[in-house]
Amino acid sequence: MKKVIVLILVFFTQSLLAQVEFEAKVSKNSLGLNEKLRIDFTMNADGDNFTPPNFEASGFKVVGGPSQSISQSWINGKSSFNKSYTYILMPMQKGSLTIRQASIEINNQIYKTTPIKINVTNAVELPKNPNEMPAISADDNLYLVADISNSNPYVNEPITVVYKLYFSYNIGISNWRELSKPKYNDFWSQNIDIKQLVAEEGMFKGERYRYVVLRKTVLYPQKSGKLEIEPLSLDIDCQVPTNKRNFWGQPILTEDSKRVSAGKKVISVKALPEAGKPADFDGAVGKFDFKAIPSKTTLKSGESLDLTLKVVGTGNLKLFNLPKPVVPAALEMYDPEHTENVTTPLSGMTGSITDKYTIIPQYKGNYKIKPLTFSYFDLATKRYKTISSGEIVINVLDGPGIAASPIIAQNEPSKNKIEAPKSFAYIKQKTTLKSAEKEDFLGSGLFYSLLILPFLAIPFVVVAKKKKEAMDNDIVGNKIRKSNALAKKYLSEANKHLNNKEPFYIALEKAMHNFLKAKLNIETSEMSKEKITEILLSRKGNPVTVAEFIKLTENCEFARYAPSTEASIQQDYNKAVSIISDLAKQIS
Repeated sequence: MKKVIVLILVFFTQSLLAQVEFEAKVSKNSLGLNEKLRIDFTMNADGDNFTPPNFEASGFKVVGGPSQSISQSWINGKSSFNKSYTYILMPMQKGSLTIRQASIEINNQIYKTTPIKINVTNAVELPKNPNEMPAISADDNLYLVADISNSNPYVNEPITVVYKLYFSYNIGISNWRELSKPKYNDFWSQNIDIKQLVAEEGMFKGERYRYVVLRKTVLYPQKSGKLEIEPLSLDIDCQVPTNKRNFWGQPILTEDSKRVSAGKKVISVKALPEAGKPADFDGAVGKFDFKAIPSKTTLKSGESLDLTLKVVGTGNLKLFNLPKPVVPAALEMYDPEHTENVTTPLSGMTGSITDKYTIIPQYKGNYKIKPLTFSYFDLATKRYKTISSGEIVINVLDGPGIAASPIIAQNEPSKNKIEAPKSFAYIKQKTTLKSAEKEDFLGSGLFYSLLILPFLAIPFVVVAKKKKEAMDNDIVGNKIRKSNALAKKYLSEANKHLNNKEPFYIALEKAMHNFLKAKLNIETSEMSKEKITEILLSRKGNPVTVAEFIKLTENCEFARYAPSTEASIQQDYNKAVSIISDLAKQIS
């Protein structure tokens, strides 16, 4: 009898377990980037230890909840039970996102929901429903605008993009976060630092608004045609008044959020005219002056002179090369020392660039350095202009002579032959006495060693030359090495500014960007959160380390304006060193 009772209880328990339902339901399966999603986790039996999914890992942010509701009823002697947990979510990115499983323990057994796929599209126009919106909505009082100074420039003509956040007097901004940074493909770009966000007043859509300038960028288009600027998107936390009022008649504020985007912009870039383009034109666009200045024109053999080529003005100073001097063979010229003294205000690059050549004459005589020409496209007149430096004559007073005419030029090689008797006549006055019984050098071991040594060195010279040529032609490799050096430099600079918040975070952000450029071989204009994450993960980066890297990069700009302590700055520095070290080991 006892066995029968036990079997009945087991059967009854299993039948109850079989009837337990635990599922996740969403308000919609497709929504815009600026829409909210409701998700309900419902069960028909009471349970414990409810564990929601990791919404952030799924690409969502929780903006409401969790709220819990329980209902129980009896109909015709049968009871029904329902319990639910409700969350309000906001998508953090576009694409096909998956909300992972939730779990709960019911009758000592773990139940899990089925993953749900959600399709997130571009931002959509939200319906105005007074029953769902507060008296004043952030949707109607908050706008992000990108002001373009010139939508039809020439190649290498500067344009500016100023991002302004407009908000009405009825709402207040409590926080904002960048969701996606603008992409400037096919542009040279330079961000202008904004040290402090200042609210100003201005007209927008025919009404008076407050606004803050969030970002200023100077762009130089690098090719003609229609070029696109990907939008800047922000997640804004704000406070809006409701229909309710407090005891003193003041409106009661409520927290609200909105996702705003500046929208994609298209720039129509004109090619530089072919008519009248000089043969030596190297892409300089703007307004410039050019000079070639020797440090001296009269000197002795063995002395050196500096030939300084300098361009001063306003234009794309960092985006072209200076002309190279052509000197006679009797003058030994070394690679130039390049210096830039360029600032980039909102109007574009201004300042100077300089190439300084060191020249050492080998022989006595007079030598011509051909005139140097520099050509640029003048934006004011829409014409090409050429500046000539004039001919430079170098007078070498003493030293070995050359049988040549008084003025030796590069295009007269037949006159550059050295007269050995005159050139080496001064050596005859110096002699060294040798012992008559000393072993003859000809046929000695040293003689044969010196004879064979040049032939043995030929393979090493060839290999070294090919290696140098390969390194010179390896543009990508050189960029990576330079970015690696810059990352170390800025990380060291950040360490020096641990007590100074703003320069610390500027240097830290530059260090992390140059680390990416060195390891991933991508330009600054291509750096977006999505692309960096995708490349790092494809290169076997640890997902946790990658997420921490992205989070720290996004935090650098915000932390410059947010309150912080020396402890938090030191913590961010230690975290950056650890993350960079881990990623360098992980990615292949």
